[in-house]
Amino acid sequence: MTSKVYVALRVKASPQRAFEVFTQEIGAWWRPSALFQTTPRAPGVMAIEPGEGGRFTETLANGKVFEIGRVLIWEPPGRLVLSWRQANFPPDMHTEVEVSFEAVGDETRVSVEHRGFHQAPADSAARHGFPNALLLTKLAEYWQAQLRAIRDTVTP
Repeated sequence: MTSKVYVALRVKASPQRAFEVFTQEIGAWWRPSALFQTTPRAPGVMAIEPGEGGRFTETLANGKVFEIGRVLIWEPPGRLVLSWRQANFPPDMHTEVEVSFEAVGDETRVSVEHRGFHQAPADSAARHGFPNALLLTKLAEYWQAQLRAIRDTVTP
């Protein structure tokens, strides 16, 4: 069994601009969530280091940097794949986030596929006690909110 969610939203920007907002301005548009927070501490500032192997991080108010994951694929302006690990994941568990930027007329369809939550054991804190279907619904809602934040950032 595999668990994944897929969400998409059009933004009024070129794929290049949408890719730049996602990767270079993530600290400005990212919206924290109590369910999918990366650490048990207050939310920090997100950042993505460019290029394959770059770190995907959250810098907390105390200056500590939590590495959420790594850039697995860096193909501007069309595609980005990140590994994703929350602090409450079981040891050695990572999920994967694939983001695509596809031109549609004068807009760009930004799509996110987050896969791999099936790895979290039923009693894992990462599941918040939710059965798989509800967990994936909550994860899709989370990514929909992130995409709306990107849309609002590229379209002032």
